[in-house]
Amino acid sequence: MCGLDKSTCLTVFFDLSSSEKSSNPGAVNPQLYLQFLTTYQNPEGLMLLRVTTITRSWVDSAANSEELVQGFDQETAAVVMARLTSLKMEAEEGFDATRWLDRNLIRVCSRFSEYRKDDPTSFTLNSFFSFFPQFMFNLRRSQFVQVFNNSPDETAYFRMSLNRENITNAAVMIQPSLISYSFNSLPQPALLDVASIGADRILLLDSYFSVVIFHGMTIAQWRNLGYQNQPEHQAFAQLLQAPKDDAQMIIHDRFPVPRLVVCDQHGSQARFLLAKLNPSATYNNANDMAAGSDIIFTDDVSLQVFFEHLQRRWNPMLFQKQ
Repeated sequence: MCGLDKSTCLTVFFDLSSSEKSSNPGAVNPQLYLQFLTTYQNPEGLMLLRVTTITRSWVDSAANSEELVQGFDQETAAVVMARLTSLKMEAEEGFDATRWLDRNLIRVCSRFSEYRKDDPTSFTLNSFFSFFPQFMFNLRRSQFVQVFNNSPDETAYFRMSLNRENITNAAVMIQPSLISYSFNSLPQPALLDVASIGADRILLLDSYFSVVIFHGMTIAQWRNLGYQNQPEHQAFAQLLQAPKDDAQMIIHDRFPVPRLVVCDQHGSQARFLLAKLNPSATYNNANDMAAGSDIIFTDDVSLQVFFEHLQRRWNPMLFQKQ
């Protein structure tokens, strides 16, 4: 490695042997020990060796799956899947990342879900895994899998950042965060969905590589008329300033500096936001959208349709036949 800093986060994969000798290691020793030896040179030029030892308990998933479930970290699992997918896309020719992710998600759902036989609507996923399918949905649509319209240099930069940043930052790369600002409430998290767009609302999107300030149609019109400069409209001036201040806080603590995009609803640069949102409203169902909201011109399936397909395909017997 060229260097390490306080935010460096690495993923180490271990292949578990299926041999008879190691099929039940917990019977011999209930604890698993891993030791990492890191040799590095400090600023004074001295070569140092740091030894890190961690321990984990072996879990027999057939006999005690509850302990295995409670130790599942959904964000970490999503980042591991993203890094492994990126590695396979670079190393394996003709690798179908979307299909591979779908099959692995079906395996997880088959193992950790509850259901009634021949009734897909009864499918319920364990609460410790409830957000994992949503992470996989956004990963399938991310710049790590959909490399079209990105140069090879951009793709390499995206994957390099994914492979070194901590879990919080890497999770934002996969599933961006969205904050809503309005007159009626304090800034609050919003669903990463096109339904979150409102004419009287400002949205702040953080996708790590870019930060987007998106003004609703009414907000943009009032701003263009200069209402924020009038003494009687100080609340509107504060509303415009709040996402700018939060965006600067995000940018200040991040390196390399993300791209800042300030755009309006129906403007050309609104695509930076729309590309990251769940397309629950498209030109196919535009009649169902609320006044002041927006639509996404895409043929991609929405998160709801993705879940419906997952419920129909999760059946373990059907999966074994594929």
